[in-house]
Amino acid sequence: MTSPTPTAGRPAMSHRQVLQALSGLILGMFVSMIATTVVSTSLPVIVHDLGGDQNAFTWVVTATLLTTAISTPIWGKLADLMNRKVLYQGAIVLFVLATAAAGFAQDTGTLIAFRAVQGLGAGGLAALSQVIMADIISPRERGRYMGLFGAVMAVATVGGPLLGGVITDAFGWRWNFFVSLPIAIAALILVQTTLHLPKRAKVKARIDYLGIVLLSAAVSLLLIWVTSAGTSFDWWSTETVLMVGGALLGAILFVIVELRSSEPLIPLSLFRNRTFTLSVIASIATGIAMFGASVFLGQYMQLARGATPTEAGLMTIPMIAGLLLSSVGVGALITKYGKWKPYLLVGSVSLIAGATLLSTINYDTNFALVSLYMFLLGAGVGMTMQNLVLVVQNTAKPTEIGVASSGVTFFRSLGGTIGVSVMGAALATRVADLVTSTKDDIAAAIAALGDKAPYWAEQLQSGTLPQVSSMPEGLRVLFEDIYAQGISHSFLIAVPFAVISLIAIIFLPNAPLTKMTTTERLQAGEADLATVSVPAGMGTLTATGSTADAAASSAPRARDDG
Repeated sequence: MTSPTPTAGRPAMSHRQVLQALSGLILGMFVSMIATTVVSTSLPVIVHDLGGDQNAFTWVVTATLLTTAISTPIWGKLADLMNRKVLYQGAIVLFVLATAAAGFAQDTGTLIAFRAVQGLGAGGLAALSQVIMADIISPRERGRYMGLFGAVMAVATVGGPLLGGVITDAFGWRWNFFVSLPIAIAALILVQTTLHLPKRAKVKARIDYLGIVLLSAAVSLLLIWVTSAGTSFDWWSTETVLMVGGALLGAILFVIVELRSSEPLIPLSLFRNRTFTLSVIASIATGIAMFGASVFLGQYMQLARGATPTEAGLMTIPMIAGLLLSSVGVGALITKYGKWKPYLLVGSVSLIAGATLLSTINYDTNFALVSLYMFLLGAGVGMTMQNLVLVVQNTAKPTEIGVASSGVTFFRSLGGTIGVSVMGAALATRVADLVTSTKDDIAAAIAALGDKAPYWAEQLQSGTLPQVSSMPEGLRVLFEDIYAQGISHSFLIAVPFAVISLIAIIFLPNAPLTKMTTTERLQAGEADLATVSVPAGMGTLTATGSTADAAASSAPRARDDG
């Protein structure tokens, strides 16, 4: 008699079947990325046209990142309780409808609001794609498929800015928000027809609503303070005390609620797992580098080098090339050899090098050097971003795959959100200081414009984010230098976090990657439980034999409890 394997009744999927199942997920991720990146190069134009300033520019980006971060653990928790396929389809619909609605915004406040709703859907796409992958692919095999996701992200990150620049220059920036609608429809159809997940036991859903409110309030207060302090009010002020105090109080209450909740939003027991804790720390730095670079490099190209939106998209290709080559190449190597830690270490070093070198750029820095710096940063992100989630999934309990995966993604998004806010605040402060210190040169440049002088004086006094490329020569050179110094200064903020990421990765336990999918691990656990539950003398040989065979047919489960 042949003993059943952990996948009894469900044969292992072939490479082709896995690709078919993943096709909808990959297209859904592409929708998310393309809808986000297509507006990246046109944001300076959008904010200028809507009369926004540097703070508005930062919040257009931060609003999406904030709601993505907050919603990610919620989607992850729902994934452990409800139908994951339906949740993923709902996330696509929510994301794309909010994106299309943003195209009708008439002011920066409305745009920020729709971008916030967009982030709710993005959080679901980011969290659920990782969870669903764990359902059908083992960690050992997942490397090369994560490389595919990295490649899709890279293509979308390259194609998005280029497409967005062309659309903005040819048809106007509003059309950028509508381009993802047909792709989203195709993604929904593909997910419905190709994604067939293993059946899971039904669990009564219990949502930690109080935890959601407290987490949202704490993170929002912190980000509003970071963005507004030093401009809307002083760093040391009543507003600072209220906002920082409120954020700390919200965080403390959130921890208390999570400890007492039967179904916590983020189970704090996850932090007993050293792999999870260190991966979270490393993910924060990766998020800061990834989101900060994507936001401020596009601004550097347009405000410091006079590029059009289309040209700015072309000029950021070196960073995307680094991300594409490293994510695909490293994913294939992890699957082939089963080793992951060396690549994470190299990636974190590359992250430090890229962020440090980008903090030295000026408006006239040789573009070959800028390209090299961007490539290093992109390579660092590509080697670390997806693989930190892989490492956590490898050691998490199969019943907590959803919250563990979304937990890492949450802190990466949170790191990116805080990073963009801090970098944006540093940029705004630095630009204001440089404008003040060069006011005599600016005044002289304006005076030399003759009849056009009043127009440009009014433009600069309005506080609206300027279109540097349209300025007269003398004025343009001054502001290119100012924005180059401000943006390079903001990249310094990412450096210490990248160093912390390297330290965290050094201490990550080097656990081998299991060859079992989440479904197989759950079934193996049920088999173990059945063995323990069989009364003495009744079928002990059969039950034990089945379990032993199941264990022998797979790699040992990697556990890491601290």
